[in-house]
Order: sequence, then structure tokens, then C-alpha cells
Amino acid sequence: MKLEIRLTRSLIGRKPNQVKTAHALGLRKINQVVIKESNEAIDGMIKTISHLVSINEVE
Repeated sequence: MKLEIRLTRSLIGRKPNQVKTAHALGLRKINQVVIKESNEAIDGMIKTISHLVSINEVE
């Protein structure tokens, strides 16, 4: 299953681990979208920054 991950909130003023997690997912600008395959590592990264992103499943 693939996930469409969109950065909806700013990274300014966030904890360093949250900023690094967003960058590791490929998210740098607001409303930027990346598509990633769902696995345990990606799910953990999403959980860390769940308040900053929106997630949609892609077929």
C-alpha cells in the first residue's frame, strides 16, 4: 500500500528530531507531497510528525 504524505504545517520552531524526520521523508516546503510505500519505518516516521502532515492512501 502506498501513502501520499503532505506537509500541512510549518517546520519552523519544531523540535530538531521532527524537522529531521520530515526532511528524511523528503518534505521541506508546506504542501509538498511525497508518495512512499507503507512499512514499519515509514509508519514510525509518520507517527513522529503526525501533527504536521496529512496522509492519504494511494492505489
